[in-house]
Amino acid sequence: MPELNIPPAPAIEGARHVHSGKVRDLYELESGPYAGELLMVASDRISAFDYVLDSTIPDKGEILTRMSLWWFEQLEDLVPNHVLSTDVPEAVKGRAVIAQRLHMYPVECVARGYLTGSGLLDYQATGEICGVALPDGLVDGSRLPSAIFTPATKAELGDHDENVSYETVSRRIGPDDAAELRRLTLAIYHRADEIARGVGLILADTKLEFGARQSDLGVRAIVLADEVLTPDSSRFWAGDDWHPGKPQASYDKQIVRNWLLENWDRNSGEAPPPLPAKVVERTRARYIEAYERLTGQRF
Repeated sequence: MPELNIPPAPAIEGARHVHSGKVRDLYELESGPYAGELLMVASDRISAFDYVLDSTIPDKGEILTRMSLWWFEQLEDLVPNHVLSTDVPEAVKGRAVIAQRLHMYPVECVARGYLTGSGLLDYQATGEICGVALPDGLVDGSRLPSAIFTPATKAELGDHDENVSYETVSRRIGPDDAAELRRLTLAIYHRADEIARGVGLILADTKLEFGARQSDLGVRAIVLADEVLTPDSSRFWAGDDWHPGKPQASYDKQIVRNWLLENWDRNSGEAPPPLPAKVVERTRARYIEAYERLTGQRF
């Protein structure tokens, strides 16, 4: 497992740090109306090939937070979400939310409408993705006959998620919850793809996370959590540049990956080098473009 190199999370008054991931820092609020709930802070960190880079992308955390909040609004009639408040400490204003503490499902819920990434590798090897058989003759970037649910196990930090079958998920969390996660994932994908197409974008695939909460009356609900439909969790392509048979230009950190592939040996055992200023700025511009095209708002 590579050394992730996650920097220490900054101290926030009234909050206790509980966990840091590749991008987000998680705190438990110790006082106030939301004591015991979570403060989720999106940093400007960027990761590639299972390394957190020394270089950061300015404003990335705020872009991810704003975009998730916008999407939560577009989806609120489909599924409740974990956001309780955006009234956060001044030190993290604009890039954090107060979120409800949930029992998280141990599964990455992935919807694919197009063939690419790890799904393409699975298809080339077996003709299937996560046990879902697909037609012969598909290529990188092909549109699938219909969107499919292709779950993955949530890996330890630094490891790869592993694509698994729906039956595996059903055995792990129960058939009722598995069926509901599949239904919600595909409903969210179809809604988001329709919105994206309205502004000339294609949603190739997206990864979602859900948790469960219990009401005071004992009623259990499934809740959409973490981030949603951002360039870090989804592949958006420009519709007029879509040409199956080759990798598509994505609104994500592909610029960073491409530069590293040309300037760093992934098998060297050494950490990736710092990114040049031009790569940082191009990546930042790509994230901003995705936000502005989707939301219609200026960053």
